Amino acid sequence: MGKRYDVAIIGTGPAGVSAAITATVRNKSVLLLGSASVSDKVSKAHMIQNYPGLPDIPGQELAQHFLDHLKKMEIPITDRKVTMIYAMGDYFSLQIDQEFVEASAVILAIGVSFGKPFPGEDENLGRGVSYCATCDAALYRGKEAVVVGYAPKEEADVRFLAEMAQKVTYIPVYKKEDAAAMAPELFPDRPNVEVKQVKPLGIEKRDGRMVLATDGGEISADGIFLLRESVSPGKLVPGLELDGNHVKVDRKMATNLPGLFAAGDITGTPYQYVKSAGEGNVAALSAVSWIDSLKK
Repeated sequence: MGKRYDVAIIGTGPAGVSAAITATVRNKSVLLLGSASVSDKVSKAHMIQNYPGLPDIPGQELAQHFLDHLKKMEIPITDRKVTMIYAMGDYFSLQIDQEFVEASAVILAIGVSFGKPFPGEDENLGRGVSYCATCDAALYRGKEAVVVGYAPKEEADVRFLAEMAQKVTYIPVYKKEDAAAMAPELFPDRPNVEVKQVKPLGIEKRDGRMVLATDGGEISADGIFLLRESVSPGKLVPGLELDGNHVKVDRKMATNLPGLFAAGDITGTPYQYVKSAGEGNVAALSAVSWIDSLKK
């Protein structure tokens, strides 16, 4: 069994960074998972005017302050995606690619960028639809798969999947170039990868095969992988109570699952950096209290 962390924090926006700093100050071991460049939402902001002590600060500069603070406190960012979190009673098991990591408490700070599911996605999750190519690649040895990627980093998963699958159709929704020229450029060593520049519209299971409807026609395969930047909280944590598209929390940032907390945009409006940072602080303090209570 690997190391068990005190607190696993998913997300490197203001809420996640704030939570990591506070938990570290309280002498808890922290696993901070998210983008190594912190939040794109922060770094791309033109000007932030209401962050205390930092008036009229460009988003890119604020993001650098976050990174500098983490570095000073020796809190590394683990740039890997969490695909599932299981509540195990007095601890949580987090699936990160093909690895499982344990934490006594978890703080969700993943924002609200997970997007609306495709028609047929929820019904077929686990029945031909997956969110993790590296986790389920072995199931598609000698078979056909479709991968919808939302960021360039997903190209590595396509390459890995293509080692086992007979054919992989890759749909990079972030690319604007001519699809015909993309496959040799992106996957020169994977002739079994076909790149298509189409817009996914819906998913259904038909005659034992998965069918992805697109604006360029249907694509049939044995399985469909949807590799988004983040997974919606209800699918990430089985049993988690939601309030519409947000996670339901109390004033201590506690969810309905003991030891699981949430902070930032994921808990609802207003979507403000300063609000997120404050909630991250509260969530970390609550997580620390929870961990201390387990030791009594």
